[in-house]
Amino acid sequence: MTEFLSAEYWNQRYLNNASQWDLGAVSPPLKAYFDQLSNKDISILIPGAGNSYEAIYLLEQGFTNITVIDIAPAVIQSLKEKYPNQTAIQFIEADFFRWEGHYDLIVEQTFFCALNPDLREKYVAKMATLLSENGKLAGLLFNRAFEGGPPFGGEQASYQQLFEKYFQLERMAPCYNSVAPRAGTELFFIAIKKK
Repeated sequence: MTEFLSAEYWNQRYLNNASQWDLGAVSPPLKAYFDQLSNKDISILIPGAGNSYEAIYLLEQGFTNITVIDIAPAVIQSLKEKYPNQTAIQFIEADFFRWEGHYDLIVEQTFFCALNPDLREKYVAKMATLLSENGKLAGLLFNRAFEGGPPFGGEQASYQQLFEKYFQLERMAPCYNSVAPRAGTELFFIAIKKK
């Protein structure tokens, strides 16, 4: 495991408010995707969810079966304290690569870019095992390079090659509705688990 996967590393970043890619709100492309989902009872996993703006938005829209996992104890404790009396979201401190379960939808929002690129193949394989039959992985990937990291960037062709072993890409395209600071640097994708 690299330092980028250590609970202590991420805990310190949250305690010090050092997650520079935190938008402070649900990401517009994900909001638009969530708004067209009609079944509010699907099981949804959001790994490496950080401050969980997407999960809270889903809760506000009436979704009933959301699981948030993050390796950083501080962020999970904070979320449990902020949202103590709801039953639609489980906030769980866990290592994604050791997590078990089956989900209809997994949401990717700045988790992939937080991982050391050496773990990307492991990420894709694990995502496939966590999805139920016909399950979807949907979200955002940075379509740009970064100096150092995290975040770690990449580009569309390499992502397509990475995902194709386990997934059929329903969509992978530049976002038309990114927040201004990310305009032209994000891809929205929907990947369906291969049978």
